[in-house]
Amino acid sequence: MKTFLSEDFLLKTETAKRLYHDYAKDMPVIDYHNHLPPDQIAGNHQFATITEAWLKGDHYKWRAMRANGVNEELITGGTDDWTKFKVWAETVPYTMRNPLYHWTHMELLNPFGIKEVLNGDNAKSIYETCNAQLPKFSTKALLQHYKVDALCTTDDPADPLTHHEAISKQGFATKVLPTFRPDKAMAVEDPASFKAYLQKLGAAADIDINSYSALLAALKKRHDYFHANGGRLSDHGLNFFIYADFTEAALEQAFKDVMAGKQLDDAATAMFKSATLHFICVWNHEKGWAQQFHAGAIRNNNSRLLKRLGADAGVDSIGDWPMAEAMSRFFDRLDKEDKLAKTIVYNLNPSHNEVYATMVGNFQDGTVAGKMQFGSGWWFLDQKDGMEKQMNALSNMGLLSRFVGMLTDSRSFLSYSRHEYFRRILCNLIGNDVENGELPGDIPWLGKMVQDISYNNAKAYFNF
Repeated sequence: MKTFLSEDFLLKTETAKRLYHDYAKDMPVIDYHNHLPPDQIAGNHQFATITEAWLKGDHYKWRAMRANGVNEELITGGTDDWTKFKVWAETVPYTMRNPLYHWTHMELLNPFGIKEVLNGDNAKSIYETCNAQLPKFSTKALLQHYKVDALCTTDDPADPLTHHEAISKQGFATKVLPTFRPDKAMAVEDPASFKAYLQKLGAAADIDINSYSALLAALKKRHDYFHANGGRLSDHGLNFFIYADFTEAALEQAFKDVMAGKQLDDAATAMFKSATLHFICVWNHEKGWAQQFHAGAIRNNNSRLLKRLGADAGVDSIGDWPMAEAMSRFFDRLDKEDKLAKTIVYNLNPSHNEVYATMVGNFQDGTVAGKMQFGSGWWFLDQKDGMEKQMNALSNMGLLSRFVGMLTDSRSFLSYSRHEYFRRILCNLIGNDVENGELPGDIPWLGKMVQDISYNNAKAYFNF
């Protein structure tokens, strides 16, 4: 019986061990999509307790505790930090075979050096051991500990980016760059909220948004501002891909209607979203940015918890909408205009893996290696089974060797163990093929491939 979480964790063959330890392990990290708070980096935030660093905002853990019968007050309520940690520790043994069990113990091992498996009995000692080490693990210290070369936060177009500017002036070794996430600028389903958001966006852009053309002008001005502050990516959260034809007159009428408080019908809503996203993608191409599309989540399913906690409460799941036709037509319109930027698409429904993997292949154009990317296993799929399925689909339909690799997509500074997790899974996948006689044992070439997927491809692709 092998020891849990040994140095050869997840590495089942000698080839896998060699690829990981000799090639992948010490590569730096480019975390090109996450939800880390830039103010905590600018201020080099010190966490008061491991609960603050580890449990606050982590809806993966919240879901597990709810499933284990833990009262919501002990999860997201006003309960003290020690009690919240204790109920999580008591839940951990019940998470076996859930990726949380692996992530939890990887994050205790690195950076805290704790090799015990967490449970209710040792919760107090582990809580105190972690807390005692927290003074040396500020936000910046953690990023340096994990060898993070660059990271991209997720930011609304109206965000002032003052924290990014401050970090840049501080000369911090890790590049901290903004990502343009304009979802609220297309959320016309709720006219009152949309109108309120435009007030905020207009103030940020110093433009009176009284027409659709003014909305585009404000977004373009903020897009330019993000570029001036190092932004090189946009990100878009979609239920499903949308394609619709549009005219200037129809867009202006839709804008007028929604600003008057009218509920747009499905066709007008699709037109508004499709057009606005199209124009942003054109700007991305003009500036040499990359663009990311996260599609397939059905969000805020539990209205009771949404009302109590707001969005990101851990009540989202996998959706099952059709994807292929609208995705094809959306990218084709950009491609026909020679305005299709470097693009990463992330799939949340595993039954669509081959759909995504084959779709990106349609729009590779030879200008950039791996220009169109089938992105890493996302959200519910960023675990061992999900990552293996994503990489197998990509391998079968495209070029795994040109893959830009892993990202954390996390709000926690301790989540960088997910890059290690990914690299171990990648090396094991390739190592199995070698030892099964399905790939040649060319270790120098395979080692280069592993290093490229771990870091080098992303470095060349984003060119930060």
